[in-house]
Amino acid sequence: MIITLDDFLKLRHELPAVDVRSEGEYDEGYIPGVVNIPLLNNEERIAVGTDYKQKGQLEAIKTGFRLVGPRLNTLVEEALHVANGNELLVHCWRGGMRSANFCSFVQMAGVKTHQLKGGYKAYRQKAVESFALPFNLVVLGGETGSGKSEILCALQQAGEQVLDLEQVARHKGSVFGGLNMPAQPTTEQFQNELFEAILKLDVSKRIWIEDESVAIGKIFLPEPLWKNMGRSPVVEISVPKNVRLQRLVNEYGETDPEQFLEAMKKITKKLGGQHFKSAAEKLAQGDWQSTIDILLTYYDKAYRNGLERKQQRIIRRVLWEGLDSTDIVNTLVTI
Repeated sequence: MIITLDDFLKLRHELPAVDVRSEGEYDEGYIPGVVNIPLLNNEERIAVGTDYKQKGQLEAIKTGFRLVGPRLNTLVEEALHVANGNELLVHCWRGGMRSANFCSFVQMAGVKTHQLKGGYKAYRQKAVESFALPFNLVVLGGETGSGKSEILCALQQAGEQVLDLEQVARHKGSVFGGLNMPAQPTTEQFQNELFEAILKLDVSKRIWIEDESVAIGKIFLPEPLWKNMGRSPVVEISVPKNVRLQRLVNEYGETDPEQFLEAMKKITKKLGGQHFKSAAEKLAQGDWQSTIDILLTYYDKAYRNGLERKQQRIIRRVLWEGLDSTDIVNTLVTI
């Protein structure tokens, strides 16, 4: 049975789903929750593609069957394991021969299949379109160490809608944002996971989002969403520097000093040679307090410069002592 993307997105909560693209295609980006059972692996896919270009469709199909044949029993066994002997959602790149053939093979083994019309390509198109939706965003701003991510989490727990870009990107935004974090996803996978988060939101209602630059680590935000953020109202969180400093020491104080130094080298020019040298010396002494204090000189200046461009969009400034997030959440939800 061939199904639409909307039906696929609903049924995947009830049925297991299989992506039959090659492992290389899957690694670049996939629909969260699907299991990869490649009908053709990377090398085989190249071989079939080459025959298609040089010899035509029929020869490419013959090559595909020749390559898949010896592994057919293994493919069916894997599908039976994932489906638990019952029912599967299946997709390939564009809902073509790979998913159709896979469905035929496993149906002969008694597995009912639902093939995604348009395949992964249809999912990607829907994901990209979602970034241009008319989100009702409220941007949460504040100097480095203000606890914006913590506040977003508390807002979400309080029932507010939140789009946490740093959580999806697995990066905290600054040059040090990748420290103590898992590897970032590919840009394609970041977009897929962002789309999944958007699917859970009511775009007509308020959505909180952290103030970010266009890049979070190695990932660039989708342009329509970035432009929307740039037009949206800003709520600025003001936290005393000594509180922010201690928060950052708590966050990075257990980091490998060598890794921290390597990250710090990336902002040597912006920080200034003398400041960099002083920070590096303090870091070598294990003095995290002084190291981060020096770094905040740069980050606070950069934040204030950026703030000049947002002045007209700031709708509220909220003072927070950086301790209990309940108080600030109670204030924010009334805005």
